Amino acid sequence: MKIECLKEKLQLAISSAERATGKNLTLPILECIELQAKNNILRIRATNLDLGLEIEMPVKVIEEGIVAVNGGILNSFLLNLTNDKNISLKTDSGNLIISTLSNSTTIKAVSCDDFPNIPLIEKDKVFNISTKDFIEGLKSVWYSSSISSIKPELSSIFIYTDEDSLVFVATDSFRLAEKKIKIKKGNDISSILIPFKNVIEIIKILDTSIDSNISFFSNKNQLAIVFGGTYLISRIIDGVFPDYKQIIPKELKTEAIVLKTDILNVLKISNIFSDKFHQLSIKISPSSKALKLKTKNNDIGENSSLLQAALSGEDIEINFNYKYIIDCFQSINTDSVSLQFNGLNKPVVIRGVGDQSFMYLVMPMNR
Repeated sequence: MKIECLKEKLQLAISSAERATGKNLTLPILECIELQAKNNILRIRATNLDLGLEIEMPVKVIEEGIVAVNGGILNSFLLNLTNDKNISLKTDSGNLIISTLSNSTTIKAVSCDDFPNIPLIEKDKVFNISTKDFIEGLKSVWYSSSISSIKPELSSIFIYTDEDSLVFVATDSFRLAEKKIKIKKGNDISSILIPFKNVIEIIKILDTSIDSNISFFSNKNQLAIVFGGTYLISRIIDGVFPDYKQIIPKELKTEAIVLKTDILNVLKISNIFSDKFHQLSIKISPSSKALKLKTKNNDIGENSSLLQAALSGEDIEINFNYKYIIDCFQSINTDSVSLQFNGLNKPVVIRGVGDQSFMYLVMPMNR
């Protein structure tokens, strides 16, 4: 194999592919990236068996061929090769030789015989969405999924269509995040569950894309995402996501509307004095126009902060995990935030004021 191409384009493609490689002591080939040059196209492939990526980019192919090298080493080398515009790759005696005007490097190659196939899914029903919207949907909810693999359906992101919205949901059973992205009616897909650990890498790979749209389609076991010259495939969970709408409160007994910056500042101070359980006490008294946040740590001290807020409904004092409360503000883009309560032992619902596209629900803590 011998090719010539732009160093920057190759580096971006290799950086994305390296995210799909795996650390597997029994299958060291999964640490590798496969490069195949043919018909003036370089096909870059990587997989960890959970996630697979294939990128096609135009290059000048002088000699066709195929080679596999360690993805981490190749990516690290290209990232630190800063002063050269053009780059040449060729194979010689079982090695990959990379050359520029100022540098010549040899990387040990491995046999491609054991490199896994990246499956191609039949395009039964294709869903189109902007890359920006898809990333926003994932980023708005991913932090709420469980990191434990005991219940795979909870350590995943649930995606489904609901009339004119593509809905993204995640929960670890203690809190739940839901984000709705507007779509054209009739642009439906079957509901899918993407594993949490794959979602993180999918976001990073899509973040490097300058394409305005992606297409995705799925079968029972896999999801394929296509954009530009990139084909990304992920395993999906064969399970049933909880019927989460049953736990969303149907009525409202107490509400506090507060500026997002104000409550964020108070939460950051409160965290300094929280205990090992991250317990945060929220006391709302509409009758005396008081919203108080309190944390206490017997070894450090305690903090109590009053917030200016628009309050309505019944008085309530209830405890939550501080970390669960503060996590959601990364997904709220409005200046003001609404905290809605439905009594003791019931979850709080947090939304941006005037924005019905995002909803966050947190279960209270026992004292």
